[in-house]
Amino acid sequence: MFIFKLLLKNAFRHKLRTLLTMVGLVVAISAFGLLRTIVDAWYAGVEGTSSTRLITRSAISIGQPLPRYYAERIRKIEGVSGVTWANWFGGIYLDRRNFFARFAVDGPSYFDIYPEYQLTDAERAAFMADRQGAIIGRDLAQRFGWKVGDTIPLSGTIYPGNWSFTVRGIYASPDPATDESIMLMHWSLLSENLRKRLGSTAAEQVALYVVGISDPSRASTISQEIDALFRNSNAETKTETEKSFQLGMVAMSQTVLMAIRAVSFVVILIIMAVMANTMTMTARERLAEYATLKALGFSPAFVVKLLFGESLMIAVIGGAIGMALTFPLTAAFVQQTGTLFKVFEVSQTTLVYQALAALVVGLLAAAWPAWKMSRIDIVQGLRHVA
Repeated sequence: MFIFKLLLKNAFRHKLRTLLTMVGLVVAISAFGLLRTIVDAWYAGVEGTSSTRLITRSAISIGQPLPRYYAERIRKIEGVSGVTWANWFGGIYLDRRNFFARFAVDGPSYFDIYPEYQLTDAERAAFMADRQGAIIGRDLAQRFGWKVGDTIPLSGTIYPGNWSFTVRGIYASPDPATDESIMLMHWSLLSENLRKRLGSTAAEQVALYVVGISDPSRASTISQEIDALFRNSNAETKTETEKSFQLGMVAMSQTVLMAIRAVSFVVILIIMAVMANTMTMTARERLAEYATLKALGFSPAFVVKLLFGESLMIAVIGGAIGMALTFPLTAAFVQQTGTLFKVFEVSQTTLVYQALAALVVGLLAAAWPAWKMSRIDIVQGLRHVA
């Protein structure tokens, strides 16, 4: 207890300098936590994937459509338990800043492939009966205050025109990794519109297929069989697991993720330099005190413990406050970004990294001054005037 009181008193002997150092540490640790959470959120879609789903898309690019009749041929492959398809709908709800994912899907088969999108029987029946019906996620409903029966107007971007959809159901999922910020509407409505404007060829195209499989261990074999079906055709395919597909989408922004990771570590390095400077100044000011302790018989190890203890105390207090502030900081970030991220939560791993970062900063910042003070000459130290 005596040592603790001594360390606490030493840490706040120069109150302004200590407080400014702590403020810097709080900012660094909370910023580090936020940046790590952003990276984790980017990969949240990968964690929410299923091993029983494959994604079949154009071998050229995700933007190239595939014929709708591919579904029947894929369904005949041994091991395939179901096939559904979807198109990215796009569109604008009131303002471009109101971004959320919108997909035109095959209603009769989509929810069989995605059982985690849980609806009541009444909601599912209402959606199937209404060609202009829509299903939205729970997070999306909470964001805009929508409820069943509300009308959602969209201005078309990919598919021009003014579209209107009626909310027929709000899905939820027991899995926190499931995206609950998606809007789903009928692909048949989109197809009908395209048929009137562009003809039957455009109306019978889809962006991708989602293939359900009964045995995840055969995912690679089934993927190869699907792609072999359409090899040398006008629309060759690329089939991969849902996880691989999501990782491919994330890889498109890999440079951004690397930059965020780099910034998170740079922030820690900067505050480490600030802390090291603080501890060096502290040690220099107390040179005569440490020389006196050695003259009284205290070992160099005791001086080292004092410096490390003071540095760690500042780091632990600042780190703890920074970790606590990470939660309101991430909450404010989510409010600004809306449904951009599927899951945005501070993970236990991030908290562990924050704690380790604070401890490492505290240890390394005191290393050099502690080594110097352990080797001071008593006579030269007593001559020092702080």
